Amino acid sequence: MGKKTSSAGAPRIDIGIGEKDRKAIADGLSKLLADTYTLYLTTHNFHWNVTGPMFNTLHTMFMQQYTELWNAVDPIAERIRALGHVAPGSYAQYGKLSSIPDAPAEPPKAMDMVRILVDGHEAVARTARSVFPLAEKADDQPTADLLTQRLDVHEKTAWMLRSLLEE
Repeated sequence: MGKKTSSAGAPRIDIGIGEKDRKAIADGLSKLLADTYTLYLTTHNFHWNVTGPMFNTLHTMFMQQYTELWNAVDPIAERIRALGHVAPGSYAQYGKLSSIPDAPAEPPKAMDMVRILVDGHEAVARTARSVFPLAEKADDQPTADLLTQRLDVHEKTAWMLRSLLEE
């Protein structure tokens, strides 16, 4: 048997998900990757620059959070690649794709950092949730599983951060 190739000579992808659906899912995952990376960078920035009476608690919490986010970017990018598309990987691309604003130039007060991170985790959850209908339509269980894992992390993290804001 010969190898299946596309008209461009590249190996053809035949995983049971059509090209149009793979492209739509990859585009959605690219937004999720951009949001995740942007939130990672903001969280790491806040880890470095937090001050005040809650320094130790927040410094440690932010480190746990940015480490989790860092470990999340690779599986998202690799899923995009498995679908046959190129994963975005530049600040310019992330700036265009992300629904999350860049970190403030001046470090905010500690509780403002927490509020910004709550908003960021909620935004990533919305982005992840927006890809679900595409994955479900294409019967793409690996993407649905990835989205479920990401939603669990972002919703729990937003809840934990919100808990710091309650009095």
